[in-house]
Amino acid sequence: NPMTTQSTQPVWLEVALNGAASQAMQPSIPITPSAIIEQGIACAKEGAAIIHLHVYDEHGQPTEDADLYTRVIEGIREQCDAIVYPTLALHGTIAERYAPIKTLAQRGLLEWAVVDPGSVNITHPIHIEASLDGLCYTNPNDHIKAGLALAEADGWRPAYAIYEPGFARLGAALAAQHSALKTPIYRLMFSDHLLFGTTPSEFALEFYAQHLAQTCPAAPWMISGLDANVEGLMPMALELGAHLRVGLEDASLGTTLSNNDLLEQGLKAIQNSGRPLATADEIRQYG
Repeated sequence: NPMTTQSTQPVWLEVALNGAASQAMQPSIPITPSAIIEQGIACAKEGAAIIHLHVYDEHGQPTEDADLYTRVIEGIREQCDAIVYPTLALHGTIAERYAPIKTLAQRGLLEWAVVDPGSVNITHPIHIEASLDGLCYTNPNDHIKAGLALAEADGWRPAYAIYEPGFARLGAALAAQHSALKTPIYRLMFSDHLLFGTTPSEFALEFYAQHLAQTCPAAPWMISGLDANVEGLMPMALELGAHLRVGLEDASLGTTLSNNDLLEQGLKAIQNSGRPLATADEIRQYG
């Protein structure tokens, strides 16, 4: 029974600093390069081995800019040892979406990057009440394959967001086509309000643990979400061998908690689990 296995594997702890929701939706997120760097360093020094971030232009709008990414990744890495990685553009051609990723890899700054193995409608009940459409986040097979080919060629680890169970099946099948690819990490996406996948619940976590054990048995996996409070799932997830992602990108919209507060929740759960905290180097050594 997977419920009773106590994992002793070191925990990969990631902080997602900001996301693309903007300060209108998540007021506390850092959006200037200096604020992103400062919070990234603070979280890494507290024990987060992985830092995920988005960058914003001078007007406070999300942008995919390789030079801005370079500035923040270098700024954080100068002060601490962490795996710092960017997002992937929501829209665009293959060439447009992966252009910043290719540039960062050429600059020797890319250890992980996002490849999302499937498409999903991301809709809030407010959209439905107002007769508005949510976001259709599209990742056709050719986009996924292009990302995995780059990951294999340039030696970075793909980070899979698993919005629906079929994402894991497709992601595993496509990853299996690349013999030199670093094993993707499968990050389960829960939401309390957005109408994809499931809410953060123990029944869903138990299902996913068994689903991933069948689908990608050797792969690391992690809990997170969008507009989600996963704190209550942390003890069970850690017992099942999962890793943790926290941070303002994933947290309940409008939260008054800071990235540091959310990180403390994760650190406390890990301490209570008895599992050690993974260092960035331990994570890099994973196949």
